[in-house]
Amino acid sequence: MFILHLILFSFLFIIIPMNKKKVLVTSALPYANGPLHIGHIAGAYLPADIYTRYKRLKGDYVIHICGTDEHGVAITIRADKEGKPPKEIVDYYHENIKESFKGLGIEFDNFSRTSLPLHHKNSQEFFLKLYEKGFIYKKDIEQYYCENCKRFLPDRYVEGTCPYCGYEKARGDQCEKCGRWLEPKELVNPRCSICGSTPVLKKSFHYYFKLKSFEKSLLEWLLSKDNWKENVKNTAVSWVREGLQDRAITRDLEWGVPVPLKEAAGKVLYVWFDAPIGYITSTMEWAQRTGKPEEWKEFWMNSQAELIHFIGKDNIIFHTIVWPAMLMGHGDFILPTNIPANEFLNLMGAKLSTSRGWAIWIPDLLKSFPPDYIRFGLASVMPETKDSDFTFDDFRTKVNSELVNNLGNFVNRTLSFIKKYMGGRIEKDINGFKDEDLKFIKELEEAPPRIGGYLEKFEFKKALKEILALSARGNQYFDYKEPWGTRKKDPEETKRTLYLCTSLIRSLSILIDPYLPFSAREIRKMLNLEKALSWDEASNWRWDRDIEPGEVKILYKKIEEEPIEIEKELKGEKKMETISFKEFQKCIIKIGKIAEASEVEGTAKLLKLIVDIGNKKVTLVAGIKDVYKPEDIVGKEVPVLVNLEPRKIRGILSEGMILAADLNGKPVLLHPDREVPPGSIVR
Repeated sequence: MFILHLILFSFLFIIIPMNKKKVLVTSALPYANGPLHIGHIAGAYLPADIYTRYKRLKGDYVIHICGTDEHGVAITIRADKEGKPPKEIVDYYHENIKESFKGLGIEFDNFSRTSLPLHHKNSQEFFLKLYEKGFIYKKDIEQYYCENCKRFLPDRYVEGTCPYCGYEKARGDQCEKCGRWLEPKELVNPRCSICGSTPVLKKSFHYYFKLKSFEKSLLEWLLSKDNWKENVKNTAVSWVREGLQDRAITRDLEWGVPVPLKEAAGKVLYVWFDAPIGYITSTMEWAQRTGKPEEWKEFWMNSQAELIHFIGKDNIIFHTIVWPAMLMGHGDFILPTNIPANEFLNLMGAKLSTSRGWAIWIPDLLKSFPPDYIRFGLASVMPETKDSDFTFDDFRTKVNSELVNNLGNFVNRTLSFIKKYMGGRIEKDINGFKDEDLKFIKELEEAPPRIGGYLEKFEFKKALKEILALSARGNQYFDYKEPWGTRKKDPEETKRTLYLCTSLIRSLSILIDPYLPFSAREIRKMLNLEKALSWDEASNWRWDRDIEPGEVKILYKKIEEEPIEIEKELKGEKKMETISFKEFQKCIIKIGKIAEASEVEGTAKLLKLIVDIGNKKVTLVAGIKDVYKPEDIVGKEVPVLVNLEPRKIRGILSEGMILAADLNGKPVLLHPDREVPPGSIVR
């Protein structure tokens, strides 16, 4: 009997951990065609990291999955502009993005990439299953063809005027201004985004997903989601009720997941089809890497598991309609449990725009501030239900008032007081608490469950506000109890005060961990806590050992009022770097006369110039095609930096640089006010 009981006990010990709630958290796969900016972080990645850290503290079995999206037109356009193969672009930005996440303390259990062979295999198998079940069909279409570039144009290679809002730079797949899905043929005044010429329609074919077949199922599923954010649910429901259209899921590109059918040579899966399958691939990769190759099924094929997709506003329709329909059609996987999409974060009153350079890039921000400053600043303006705005004035004020004067001050004043006046120690067996103490204890016990409730509902700003209010309450309690006055006349009262203040600091080290992990770690060090405690322990104000703070450090330093370099640069006030006169003398600038000019094939902005600089003719590549036609600048005299190190651009060796002014982001050529012989030195 004893042996039987021992076996049963061992069985329960093994099974109970496996009965924890399984939660799979995903963040939208960032395009590997550029660095991350603050809008990306506030939209999808910081909220996911906060939620994952909280769920871990609650004891749930949670994994956070992500990876770079390395296919699609956004990648090939970047590659075309830089004259590099797509693989070189995605390799660079995969590492760049990983480093940004690491610098911010945003952690993933697996960070994959969609160019992996495993992902290609999974995407092709997913396609074939839908194809075999009759949810994908081939359709003959008319597609734009650029006779200048000699290629069929994928949707993002076509630009024009949006037929709904009149925005003149709408793409062939979506209008960035009004958010409408578009087809290239809907655009007014279409043009090739590579060369700017007007494309023509030619017959082609593509594969379409029967999205319309899932209208009824999607509507029923969406209407059942009573715990979703209203902005997400209402947007999705209205789209379905307007009526869905079948969606093309293939493109004419060389870079991507090849369509696994013999008749489809030269076609790849549309990035919006293969990208979300990357969530599954990344989970499989995690399972293989951790030595549990079948464990991924516990998150994708287990009806009791939760699947949470953190995304930005621009991905709502796809993740609430197209992706669930794909999962319904496939049949083997669970549907998303929640999709807590955020709205857009604006910058200093204007929409973030990478093309206009109106953005704060994370690598630059990390050079100026500690990661917890950035996490805190973005969490405090997170666009949870409506667009919000980031300004440096607001960022500076919040850091100085809340991190420095509130949280940092409370931690430092309490622990420094113990070190300086209490012999560095407070006994664990403290009793005799009075009215104000008991009120403080009650608040400490009740706050963590309330804050956790906000986090469960993805109300991250409310939770943060409560945490800061609790810290402010600690400062208020410290001031009310006046330990500097009681330490001589009533030492026991002082011990009670500092005991409870330190208990609150321990609780705060837990509550801030999802938001400020680096700060939480520093506080634990100061409290000599070996490991992070569970969320529920934040309500426990009793110590099981004497309180003996270690080295007390200043957690935060004020941001000075002087605008930082990033702010100056955005406002056009960047501090000018000085060079010595000796360095300037190394620059040789001559007047050159443009003898020949021609377009660089396959580019939107580049011209190849042959310029006479007096003693010889040099070849230059200049990014001025979007402003100047080749025939209009032949014979023009321009200043040329002639002793610049030669550089290959799109296979052409450029032997110098034309100097031009910048007017609203467009080049303006400079000319002498009278005729000057080519080769004349500019002094």
